[in-house]
Amino acid sequence: MRTESESESGVTQGRTHEDEALAVARAEDRALMARVQTGDEAAFGALMERWERPVKSVIARIVLNASDAEELAQETMVRVWQQRGRFRDEAEVRPWVFSIAVNLARNRLRWWRRRPEVALEAWCAAGEGEMGRAGEGEARSSGDGGDMERKERAWAVRNAIAALPVELREAIVLFEFEEMSQAEIAVTVGASVKAVEARVARAREKLRVTLRRWV
Repeated sequence: MRTESESESGVTQGRTHEDEALAVARAEDRALMARVQTGDEAAFGALMERWERPVKSVIARIVLNASDAEELAQETMVRVWQQRGRFRDEAEVRPWVFSIAVNLARNRLRWWRRRPEVALEAWCAAGEGEMGRAGEGEARSSGDGGDMERKERAWAVRNAIAALPVELREAIVLFEFEEMSQAEIAVTVGASVKAVEARVARAREKLRVTLRRWV
């Protein structure tokens, strides 16, 4: 049996390895972005491979619509190419890319709210339907009671996040799902670190109340 000091040592070593891996990934991103800024299309392709899926995941959790998330993720990468000259050498790539994605997601939500002939709630329900059909297919193929409970919990979490105000939803998605620091989130959403801290705390409290059955 491992002693307490050995366990703490293992945790510390694990964190050190994670920090080292993160530092390497950030350095690779910056190196790719430096090449992208010179017009290197191969480097841009590599950057897309690294970030298009995470970008789509973030957008999907904000706009709650799978097909729009796909479209906006592609648009995000187009904007990354178009705006490559605006990237500052000392900046981190992930918050910069995500800031473009979050702004596009916000604009899409505003656009739907301005459409009098289509309610935002109905549009969100359509998006949930697309994703729900895929989930139902998985559930039928598994036939596992424990699996079903996990899926129910996942849907409960998703619906609780969907019910949050947009600024709280953005903060909690980036903090919990993307594991971004509050400083990175502040850059991404264009707010102060204190504001992000408050948003994450408010989002957590609302989710704690909504999801008390699952906690």
